[in-house]
Amino acid sequence: MKTAIIGGGISGLALGFLLKDACPSGSVTIYEELARPGGKIWTERQNGFLLEGGVNGFLNNRPKTLELAAALNLMPLKSSDKARKRYVYSRGRLNLIPEGGLDFFKSDLLSVQGRLRIILETIAPRSTSADETLSEFAIRRLGRESYETLIDPMASGIYAGDSTQLSLKSCFPKIYNLEAKYGSLILGMLRMKWAARKTGKSVSAGPGGVLTSFQNGMGTLIDALAEKLGSALVNNRRVIAIEKKANKYQIYFKDSPPEEADILVLAAPAHTAKDMLKGLDNGISECLAEIPYPYVTVVSMAFKREAVRSNFDGFGFLIPYKEGRKILGTLCDSSTFTGRAPEGYMLFRTMLGGARASDIAALDDEKIIDTVFSELSDIIKVKGQPELVKIFRHERAIPQYNKGHAARLDTINESLKAHDGLYLHGNSYTGIGVNDCIEASYSLCSTIMGRYRLIR
Repeated sequence: MKTAIIGGGISGLALGFLLKDACPSGSVTIYEELARPGGKIWTERQNGFLLEGGVNGFLNNRPKTLELAAALNLMPLKSSDKARKRYVYSRGRLNLIPEGGLDFFKSDLLSVQGRLRIILETIAPRSTSADETLSEFAIRRLGRESYETLIDPMASGIYAGDSTQLSLKSCFPKIYNLEAKYGSLILGMLRMKWAARKTGKSVSAGPGGVLTSFQNGMGTLIDALAEKLGSALVNNRRVIAIEKKANKYQIYFKDSPPEEADILVLAAPAHTAKDMLKGLDNGISECLAEIPYPYVTVVSMAFKREAVRSNFDGFGFLIPYKEGRKILGTLCDSSTFTGRAPEGYMLFRTMLGGARASDIAALDDEKIIDTVFSELSDIIKVKGQPELVKIFRHERAIPQYNKGHAARLDTINESLKAHDGLYLHGNSYTGIGVNDCIEASYSLCSTIMGRYRLIR
């Protein structure tokens, strides 16, 4: 049995490692189009700074990522206590997001009317829609002020998305299920906390957990997987088409002879997989083409500590769309994890573009730098010239689970039944985070190993 995995991001690498570990005698090959594996996990070092071009960590509340790290002999690094201090930019200033419910209602993050409106969530009507946008849900249950100030920037921070388009049940299934089961987020959380007292567990409507990485950045995970995979990982190999002949999948490359496989896993982004599938199943290809990927640019910018005139010392801040700023938000990497910047420096990472402003992300380097510096000067009062600037561009960044995404997946999964041994894998489908990708890799590994045993 030969398994081919197309795509060397975290999903493809993790799956390849797990398959080889579960069946050392099996044949597994991962084909990556670029010279560098890892996809959106991209770590660089420059002048003593550790720069993350994309993913900066994962939450430690889901065991499979920690299990994978342990299998690779990696030691996770938890974020500092400062990372708990998170801000939202509203009404022309940074506002600390309270951690507790009582502190939230005491704060002035929302107006008195906005805070009182949240209490009415307990009697808000249920949705009559099978698939509701995040904005529709938030306004219906929490009110417009909470939506615009809190929920909308959360969507742009996680997905770089447009909350008027993102699907609640596809993006935040935990919240969707909470309303479906209890009829109210607040009442549901109270019931869950009451039940959890018996077990001593904690519950949260949010993701929970502590942001975690590694001492040398998230690239550590990619490097460890690549080392373990060895020659099973083939870089610089672009797939242009696939077809099936005599119960085997034929894989055609741009500049290399074709290969064949009994099992084929497309772990490439949907916008790439669609082109590979055109000749095999145009219906699936057309469905994949409907998943949008906005342009996002990430800018790392470092300053001497004394050049930051505000007392900013937290994880970072997000910006509601209504504020009309030109950036999505900024994270302070030097406050979040140790070893990200030399002593006496602050390292910031700013995101631009996304579903609502991809044109900003596409600006040339000089305009990008001027935009970020101008925004940081106004919001956190930086002065002088930055000590370091590094731009990371993601022309197709994060898959958007817009309204209709779940129905699209149903159509794809039904069509896949006609293609025995073909699997779609990666963050284009059921979760965009590192934890999602690794959990899906464990699940798919079990499915494929079951197939191995059945054929044997």
